[in-house]
Amino acid sequence: MLYFDNPIKTTYIVTIVVSLLLVSFIVFVIVTYNRRQLLNLKEKQLQQAEYENQLLQKELEKQKSIEKERERISHDMHDDLGAGISALKLQAEFLKQKAEDEDLQNDINELLKTSEEMNLSMREMLWSLNSGNDTLGNFIDYAVQYADGFLKRTKIKLWTESIDVITETPISTELRRNLFLCLKEAVNNAYKHSQADTLKISFFQEKNVFLMNIKDNGKGVPEEHAEGNGLRNMKRRMQEQEGECQMVTSESGTHLIFKILLYI
Repeated sequence: MLYFDNPIKTTYIVTIVVSLLLVSFIVFVIVTYNRRQLLNLKEKQLQQAEYENQLLQKELEKQKSIEKERERISHDMHDDLGAGISALKLQAEFLKQKAEDEDLQNDINELLKTSEEMNLSMREMLWSLNSGNDTLGNFIDYAVQYADGFLKRTKIKLWTESIDVITETPISTELRRNLFLCLKEAVNNAYKHSQADTLKISFFQEKNVFLMNIKDNGKGVPEEHAEGNGLRNMKRRMQEQEGECQMVTSESGTHLIFKILLYI
């Protein structure tokens, strides 16, 4: 009986050992395959990261090239166009001193006015082109300077305030330009149509939300003129920057609210 059991036990043991070896081999193959797959996945991720990094580098180089070109145009405008406008203004002033005819003097005054407007427009374009101005602080400083210069010869008194604004917050050139053009339109409308004697411009920042409020104490906007070209242009500009423009008007004045999200 003892001799009968030994072969069975041996066979059983051999079977178990072979099974274990087979299972071990299968596990080894699976582990090796998974490791190889993981290595391939990591290699693909590295290749993708390298490709994205190359794209980012190309985009940065493109942005630098654009900024360099903008600065070149800015310098050329300042040196050439600015000098030409200044020379034109000097010649007009010289002619005005020599002119005796009143109509001619009036024409020269119009020429001087036009040259001053051209000079102002050129300064605005130079400011827009300069990427060094792409911060909230620079935008607010220039906006206040513009509004003060525009209104100082009118009866409208300007009040400004800046609340919780982080002046170093970066903004894009396009956003800065569109915000300024909205402010310019709003100030011009207040001067032409509101019959106000006070205009208040407020700037607020709460984390990544920036608000610009422009409020006058004029007669308000009649309902039939509430959606004029000026308001439509301001709304369009803000929508292009994924922002909002709202107008609240009554007999006690007009309140324009510009809201934009900052990607910081």
